[in-house]
Amino acid sequence: MNRALFSEYRSMYSSNREHPTVIRIHIRMRDLIDPDHMRYAVDRTMERYPYFCVRLNVREDNKWEYVDNKRPVVITNSLSGVELNSEESNYHLISFSWQDNRIIMDVAHAMTDGTGAYEVVRTFLYYYCSKRYHVTISEEGVRLSGDVISDEEWDDPTERATDLPTPKRVEYPPSINPVTAAHLEDDTERTVYDISIDEKEFMRFNIENDGSPATMIALLFSRAVARLYPDREDAIRVTLALNQRGALGTPLAHQSLVGGVFLEYKDKLKDWPLERQATAYRGMVFAQTIEETVLAGVASMKGINQMLMSKSTDRERLAIVDAIGGVTDRVITATVSYVGKAGFKESEDYIRDFRLWTSAAGKTLLIEVSAVGGRFTLDFLQPFSSPIYVNAFLKELEDNGIKYDLQDVMKLDLPNIKLPWSE
Repeated sequence: MNRALFSEYRSMYSSNREHPTVIRIHIRMRDLIDPDHMRYAVDRTMERYPYFCVRLNVREDNKWEYVDNKRPVVITNSLSGVELNSEESNYHLISFSWQDNRIIMDVAHAMTDGTGAYEVVRTFLYYYCSKRYHVTISEEGVRLSGDVISDEEWDDPTERATDLPTPKRVEYPPSINPVTAAHLEDDTERTVYDISIDEKEFMRFNIENDGSPATMIALLFSRAVARLYPDREDAIRVTLALNQRGALGTPLAHQSLVGGVFLEYKDKLKDWPLERQATAYRGMVFAQTIEETVLAGVASMKGINQMLMSKSTDRERLAIVDAIGGVTDRVITATVSYVGKAGFKESEDYIRDFRLWTSAAGKTLLIEVSAVGGRFTLDFLQPFSSPIYVNAFLKELEDNGIKYDLQDVMKLDLPNIKLPWSE
């Protein structure tokens, strides 16, 4: 069955070898990986997600569609993975790999977002841990092979959405760009800094200071940037990734459905105590997550994809996406993304480390937050190697009595997606 793409267009055209729009989930398990059990788990998992078992096809009119792909999803014994949508990956846009006690899942961000990727991982861990450790894992809330898959899970809610509010045109003043502000134009070594914080302790800190995990991290990062640039003229503006499924009324949808909430560290906030600042940030979130506002964001994204589809050449589409990227670089300092507590059930007993990586937008910085196994993991994903922003953030943690563990500093390595215009 062929299915036309819609919401995928912008992400697909944003992807390149320097900044592949790929979600990489990296799990370190308690024990060495059993490859036979992994093959079993991947096969059962992909039976449950037929809409991810596809290959790209470009029609004569340069419109794209998914075509069912019956070839097995690839598993490799490596940590580098394979190029997606290529012969290496059996032309799938998802793959798995492993080495020693580590498991990696790579999936094109155009196909899904963190919420959708977590569903796949939850299913995989159910099958793998059940088989590997001979344990019974609760099936509640886990999507399993043999389920009846509803239309809501298949259909693209962005394409189907009608009577959407008209987006308001807002001109945002320039924000501090992390690359240009720190003169890092020649530092192009993409790097991830991995920070771990005890979940109970950080939640206690949030409760005491009227915060929530994502908004507090955005606030602490904003304070860190303000400390670096006390005489700044440009704004400090952090985007909080927003799951649009609730406003769309489609909680089961698998597509990438991510909007954003703008959190600006205004000058009047700088002398306020942390608790009052956190209350202000939560107020900004509340104001921007009203259903009508979220749906206006959906309308804007729908308009972009319709515009991309209206163009007949790849050059025209790439030019539009490049222009949008330039706006992002001008108005955003960083993004904080938090799917929520993972809820991998009994499987978490066998997980020692969990990370979610993807490419930051343009020359901005991305903080991916995961909550697995009693810890918050903060992955600082940077288009540069300098620790200037990480060090400033860690100083904020120290000053507020938040204990942390800087676990790793690694090259941010994501697989490429082989796309039609790059062939």
